[in-house]
Amino acid sequence: MDGNRNFFAGQVLVHNCLIVDDPHKGRAEAESHRIREGVHEWWSSTAVTRLQPGSPICVMQTRWHELDLSGRLLADEGDVAEGGRWLVIRLPAVADSPDDPLNRQIGDPLPHPLIDPDVRDTQLAHWHDKRRSVTVRDWHALYMADPQAVEGALLSWDDLRAGRIARAQMPPPVKSAVAVDPNGGGRDTYGVIGGVLGPDQRLYITDDRSGSGGSKDWSEAAVRLAVTLDADRIIFEVNYGGDMVERSIRTAWTDLQRAGDIPADRLVPRLEGVRAKKNKVLRAEPIAQAFLSGQIRTVPDAPGALGDLEHEWATWQPTDPDSPGRIDASVYLAWGLLPLPGAENVIGTAANVSRSQVQQQRGPVPGPPGPGSPFGRGGRRFGLPGSR
Repeated sequence: MDGNRNFFAGQVLVHNCLIVDDPHKGRAEAESHRIREGVHEWWSSTAVTRLQPGSPICVMQTRWHELDLSGRLLADEGDVAEGGRWLVIRLPAVADSPDDPLNRQIGDPLPHPLIDPDVRDTQLAHWHDKRRSVTVRDWHALYMADPQAVEGALLSWDDLRAGRIARAQMPPPVKSAVAVDPNGGGRDTYGVIGGVLGPDQRLYITDDRSGSGGSKDWSEAAVRLAVTLDADRIIFEVNYGGDMVERSIRTAWTDLQRAGDIPADRLVPRLEGVRAKKNKVLRAEPIAQAFLSGQIRTVPDAPGALGDLEHEWATWQPTDPDSPGRIDASVYLAWGLLPLPGAENVIGTAANVSRSQVQQQRGPVPGPPGPGSPFGRGGRRFGLPGSR
């Protein structure tokens, strides 16, 4: 091709451009610092030095690592959307951003050439089947174009795998609860996590109903999960939402009762607002330690059912600016159900009354009620001071 400016490559007319396809052969190469540096040296010393002025460059690859070739170029030269050099076109298997290049709504599948584009459920089923067949980390790399770091995370994938048990192995619950971390502050995802406390004083996390949407979405998700678990309480953060969070949950309960989704005579669980007194890391680290000691177990009812929750725990870094809703909700669930020392120093009630004072007002915790009790497994319907 020496001396030629125009030629066809795979039926594409090429005019002095650079096309790079998968510069890393797989995860092992991408996670090798030596190989990543070798690829970048090739890029700097060989690839771009042979281009004429104004020649276009296209890099296509599986995003195995945050600092693979694409990640390194974005880190050094920036995204066009932020005033940088590179135009990023990211097409995840399931849309997760309002800025999707195909104008998909969040949760919409990527079209597959062998599936009728008008049959959305079939497309989603295909991607969900792929998700069940791979690890959570590979799902995000291969199908979501979203590489995740693992160094410095609060828990490793091995830690989380070791904490899983089958639902048949879970002991009968003593208490159950749902914890809510409403979205806000520019964050799209809310956290809704449910679990039970066993007679062995372990927390068993059973459900993740987190998602995207507004107050109607997260309050309804929390209420539906509370009904499913027969929860005796719904725990929610009030640092930023205040009374609005409690009102949203009560409204959702009333609306679902009117719609016939909840029996009319069923009482709303106790609504327990908590206020974070420490930053996210100081709240989460004791819970991560409870995972490691076996005091917290996850109980997925199907492969990958709690994959997004595990993904946040295994990838979130204490230096990350984002605030993952699933971690926050699971942290509040653990502080609310587990007998952890020093809880009063980490979270407090919405009325700034200590947990020990609340417990003295409630009296001793009764055992599980008889069949058909409207009071749930905890046998209680007490409100915090000042609650309705």
